[in-house]
Amino acid sequence: MQRKPVHLAVYDSLADWETGHATAHLARAGYEIRTVGPAREPVTSIGGLRIQPDLALDDVRPEDSSLLILPGADLWDAGDDLAPYARAARAFLDAGTPVAAICGATAGLAHEGLLDDRAHTSAAPFYLAATGYQGAGHYVDADAVTDGRLVTAGPTEPVAFAREILRLLGVYEGEVLDAWYRLFHDSDAEAYFVLQKAAAR
Repeated sequence: MQRKPVHLAVYDSLADWETGHATAHLARAGYEIRTVGPAREPVTSIGGLRIQPDLALDDVRPEDSSLLILPGADLWDAGDDLAPYARAARAFLDAGTPVAAICGATAGLAHEGLLDDRAHTSAAPFYLAATGYQGAGHYVDADAVTDGRLVTAGPTEPVAFAREILRLLGVYEGEVLDAWYRLFHDSDAEAYFVLQKAAAR
């Protein structure tokens, strides 16, 4: 059965380092990665990479997607320019399609009220508290958190963020997922052989 694409939000000032592990390994697992801009015009990442979006946000429907990934960006803390992405996240979750948000994107979800009744994490509790959201009691001090179909993580945890995404979509599980994390997060060379053995099955 053909998998639906994974949609990666792209916008000016997006944090380059936060989604690479996830998108690379999803692509290796057979998922098409489609970039979604505010419009079809190119955007520029915080690292100066120029990205031509495949789609505009208005053209993306939850039923056509396996996952929406929202990276952090300076713009999340600079006004309401990215609020349409938080509204899209609500539509995805309401439709039962997973959403994964990291760094500043978690603040966007907090503003939208999506973290008020879900376990979540972010850069720090006070960062989300500044949004005035009502979900502080559901904050978890962890590298990444999955609650139902929502994944959240802070800016220093791109590997844990990817781990939760890979688990959620069933790309890896059990000892293989653990080995993947140990290899890419802890540089545990022994974990490589677990992955190699799994790939040979």
